[in-house]
Amino acid sequence: MGEMEDLEVVECTRCPGLAECRSRIVNGVGPADADLLFVGEGPGANEDDQGEPFVGRSGTVLDDALRTAGLARADVRITNCVRCRPPDNRDPRREELANCREYLDREIDAVDPTVIVTLGKVPSEHLLDRDVAVTGEAGDTFDCPIAGETRTVMVSVHPAATLYDRSQETTFEGTIQRAADLTGAGGQSTLGSF
Repeated sequence: MGEMEDLEVVECTRCPGLAECRSRIVNGVGPADADLLFVGEGPGANEDDQGEPFVGRSGTVLDDALRTAGLARADVRITNCVRCRPPDNRDPRREELANCREYLDREIDAVDPTVIVTLGKVPSEHLLDRDVAVTGEAGDTFDCPIAGETRTVMVSVHPAATLYDRSQETTFEGTIQRAADLTGAGGQSTLGSF
């Protein structure tokens, strides 16, 4: 079984395949009482290497969108559905998501965020427990039971989507701005204030 010290999973072999090929467990980063919690899919090569979520190109896109919304990475918490890198960056399998869910629930429970933003299809479907059309539902919020409480989940496209499709950039930035507005964090958007 996995061992967890508050927000850190220090040891886990629930998914032998992942435990074997990871170089480390990648835990969430950011304040333990953040209003805004971002949930990604799982670590990629950069994350596995550096031990922090969203440190590659996707991380840069996320950081830029946060900055545009008047937030800094240090203001928010960022975590993933699974804490070990799946081989060849494949999607985490259902049983891997299930194995890691207890850690995610415990983190959500401890942080108690105002809004949980799901970055991409896998985390959106995992937390909302249904099929999600991410592009169509980006920026929408849903109340759903997570870790024993009803929580607000906001769907977002994955930051990497903006690298392949520039039209997603506006969608992504708009979603992050909306999340910041909901938490009352960040700078005031000038949109609609004229």
